[in-house]
Amino acid sequence: MVPHAVIGVDIGTSSSKGVLVGPDGTLLRSAVREHAVDRPAPGHVEMDAAVWWEEFGSLVRELTADGGPEVGAVGVSGMGPCVLLTDADDVPLRPAILYGVDTRATEQITRLEDRLGAEEIRARCGSGLSSQAAGAKIAWVADEEPAVFARARRLYMPSSWLVRKLTGAYVLDHHSASQTTPLYDTVARDWYAPWTALICPDLELPPLRWSGEAAGTVTAEAARLTGLPAGIPVITGTVDAWAEALSVGAHSVGDLMLMYGTTMFLVHTVPGLLTAPALWSTVGALPGTRNLAGGMATSGAVTAWLRELTGAPGYADLLRAAEASGTGANGLLMLPYFAGERTPVMDPGARGVIAGLTLSHTRGDLYRAALEATAFGVRHNIEAIESVGGDIRRVVAVGGGTRGGLWTQIVSDVTGREQEVRATSIGASYGGALLAAQLLGDVSADDWNPVRERVVPDPAAAAEYAGLYGLYRDLYPATADVVHALAARQNR
Repeated sequence: MVPHAVIGVDIGTSSSKGVLVGPDGTLLRSAVREHAVDRPAPGHVEMDAAVWWEEFGSLVRELTADGGPEVGAVGVSGMGPCVLLTDADDVPLRPAILYGVDTRATEQITRLEDRLGAEEIRARCGSGLSSQAAGAKIAWVADEEPAVFARARRLYMPSSWLVRKLTGAYVLDHHSASQTTPLYDTVARDWYAPWTALICPDLELPPLRWSGEAAGTVTAEAARLTGLPAGIPVITGTVDAWAEALSVGAHSVGDLMLMYGTTMFLVHTVPGLLTAPALWSTVGALPGTRNLAGGMATSGAVTAWLRELTGAPGYADLLRAAEASGTGANGLLMLPYFAGERTPVMDPGARGVIAGLTLSHTRGDLYRAALEATAFGVRHNIEAIESVGGDIRRVVAVGGGTRGGLWTQIVSDVTGREQEVRATSIGASYGGALLAAQLLGDVSADDWNPVRERVVPDPAAAAEYAGLYGLYRDLYPATADVVHALAARQNR
């Protein structure tokens, strides 16, 4: 057991979350700060980095209010890969450009593929260029905001920005760097000088460390602003999905983590470099690990949209209505591509489709269809992973969407996969806390966070979903021309 409590904070798409965790892994306190992203133009998704630091301080002050156990280390994580450019004095030059939900860099992707070669990029970087590639978004700033780019000297993501504010260190973890395609060489595990010189010659790219390594210690100024003890260590941190995988012990070869959140994310740990055009191949959060990853552009974002659209009922009421709707949502079928789609479709011009609507359909049917659409998307990603050699031996679910049980059951029924749900599924903030605790002593996820339940597929539901999945796969190509034309009108 470690000698002190630890704090973990995660900066997410729709909220920031913080946890205070005891030496044995017990969740002592948690706090949330909700926020919104900015969408200044079609396909553009941004956030002011000042919010990240303000919310971090607010969360820590709440977690440590009225005394409590002594805090011995801090863990950080955040959405990513993001692009926050600052000048040499660490003053942000523009709002941060967010991860794959921001689809602005299509022209830069085409140009870079033409110049560098799509296959060469994939061979060196592990992943092809897509809306997830942070390097292409840096190129977008150079093209579209040259005055800003001329002043840019440093690159941050949410976790590394918190590290800088807390410790003064300018570092980035290897995993986050591996999603800056095409700037990082996933074979050499370092920045690739020829392509960094081409895309961002004046950026001082950060030194690289592993996610669980100490980046530095809390400075006196950061202690004054946050109430944290000066001198305690802060981990380097990483992207939220990888911290979530660590929080539930899903980082051994054969593991697949499913992150139920605003977006759905999948992280599969593989024994060596494995690439695929429709997926992301990344360096893992821990030394020596590699992953094959997928991510849907929306999941919880669609259910939240439906909730607001239908009078903002409680989620418990919506889940009951969706459960009453039954398998197949009374003949509704949805494509969950409401913000384009990432893997394995890789189509920023994709859009949401709801097929089969009648006047008799209810709010519960729509909500059920949204949950099922996400499950179909998970199956599509799993099939893509296995088609290139992935070997999924265990599935571990994590995130806010695991509460209530219906969503995880639908995913197990659609995919035919059993899922583990751990005792604590709060997600990335808990994973950051775990890494922080590992700086202080010998700690394992299995000891801290044991399995709470196993979600087993229901054979009858699985049989019915097998037929519906075929219709789901047919629906995208059948509607693609129409939705692309509509997307073009939306982007005028």
